[in-house]
Amino acid sequence: MFRFEHPEFLYFLAALPVILALYAFALRRSKTLQNRLGEQALIERLMPDASRGKHNLKIALILLGLALLIVGWANPQWGDRRESVTRKGIDVFLALDISRSMLAEDIAPNRLERSKKFGEQLIKSLKGDQIGLIFFAGAPFLQMPLSTDYGAATLLLRSANPDQTPNQGTSLGEAIRLAQKTFDPEQRNHQALILISDGETHDEDAVAAAREAGDEGMIILTIGVGTNTGTRIPVRQGGRLDYLRDRQGQVVETKLEEGALKDIAEAANGSFFYLDRGEEIISILREKIDQIEKQEYEQRIFDQYESYFQYFIGAGLFVLFLEFMISYRRNARLRRRDLFSEQK
Repeated sequence: MFRFEHPEFLYFLAALPVILALYAFALRRSKTLQNRLGEQALIERLMPDASRGKHNLKIALILLGLALLIVGWANPQWGDRRESVTRKGIDVFLALDISRSMLAEDIAPNRLERSKKFGEQLIKSLKGDQIGLIFFAGAPFLQMPLSTDYGAATLLLRSANPDQTPNQGTSLGEAIRLAQKTFDPEQRNHQALILISDGETHDEDAVAAAREAGDEGMIILTIGVGTNTGTRIPVRQGGRLDYLRDRQGQVVETKLEEGALKDIAEAANGSFFYLDRGEEIISILREKIDQIEKQEYEQRIFDQYESYFQYFIGAGLFVLFLEFMISYRRNARLRRRDLFSEQK
């Protein structure tokens, strides 16, 4: 398997066409200045040793040398041994509420940002397990299937926002059913759903969905986000700050509805936690998850990569040295010939 260890360095290749364009501009300007001095034939007689072809050869070598150095800098690698690794872990779906009520600022900076930060810490603690992401508001959607790509999970989690779904509300029951449907039905005793929400829902089916999932072996852990006093939901209207209003124009108040979240956790053999307990929750959740029976699964990886940067760096330096050794003058054999002689 081929890869670059530092692919971001390849963006410097974009500078090569710029260098070539600058060279073409300088060459054209030089020709314009020469034309001001006199006819081209006369100028060529005055500079019989000058070689126009070598200018092009030298710039080509410079561009080639720089390209080789940049590719070497990015460190091309080849995975030469494929290894099968067996790990023990569980399947965990992280379900995040992205409804507008999660923009409330009763916890700083707001509920959604705090939840995303917590989710990142949780992903780090779950390494070794398979992780998937579900985002939900009025309806849930699968943002990432179960995987051990923790970097992708973190990036997707950071991008979560209410604009990702047109359906507002908080459909806890449908989020549970989506996780239940996506999990492998043959591994029910190795699965957990971590649900992060402010609990504001009119979904009466949520507890029934949780009980059904719990009967099949899934454990649901719920995380309550927000405060019991509640606050308004800030929104941007025409570039100015306003607050979310209902159809009658009244400002909407939102608060943590922990009752629904507690009922869901209890129905699925899980536990409820307050997000404001900070990092303490991570260790408690880790203990809860470690109590779940682990399954063995196989993961194929390329675990050894050979680096080949030295060949590209060496070739690049050689090409640049070769360019340095080439003069702008004609070679000796051509200098002995009078190419501009008018004799027949």
